[in-house]
Amino acid sequence: MSLSRAPRAALLTGLVAVGALTLSACGGGGGAKSGGGGDTNFVTDTGGISTAAKGKRTAPNKLSGETLEGKPLDVADLKGKVVVMNVWGSWCPPCRAEAPHFAKVAEETKAKGVEFVGINTRDANKGPAIAFETDYKISYPSLYDPMGKLIVNGFPKGSLNPQSIPSTIVLDREGKIAARSLKALDDEELHKIIDPLIAEK
Repeated sequence: MSLSRAPRAALLTGLVAVGALTLSACGGGGGAKSGGGGDTNFVTDTGGISTAAKGKRTAPNKLSGETLEGKPLDVADLKGKVVVMNVWGSWCPPCRAEAPHFAKVAEETKAKGVEFVGINTRDANKGPAIAFETDYKISYPSLYDPMGKLIVNGFPKGSLNPQSIPSTIVLDREGKIAARSLKALDDEELHKIIDPLIAEK
């Protein structure tokens, strides 16, 4: 029995989208970058970290699914907290470099109302990704997104969206996209992004 045209077309669309993301996979990157055409309402500093002013932020689309541990997770349920979302893969050297910093800052900021959520992508099976979390003592959950559907569909066009692996997106307490990094981060850079959002009233 052959596949119908509709599922094949959907699969092809997904593969093309993931392929586009693959082009910038595991890229570092400093300098100013645009996140889309026209008036984007966000500023990028020379360190590759973009921020949106409080009144200019947009909400992400639906970001939910199953974690690497097989539990359901919906990022919308974390509204009221600052949410740090890190796009990563176990195969990605910059992701391995930043992982200890993410584990450390997640523990340091939890009591201040910050939740970390990973988005694991392009790991064909969960084994290597779960081993990665164990090796780097990652205590927070990661949504399992092997085909990159959450990455492609979870963020509005023209918003501060992930464009490389690793990428980090930070949501404010209202659940809106406040900051983005398109490079691996250390603990100091993470605090630079997170601490002003913790302080926001």
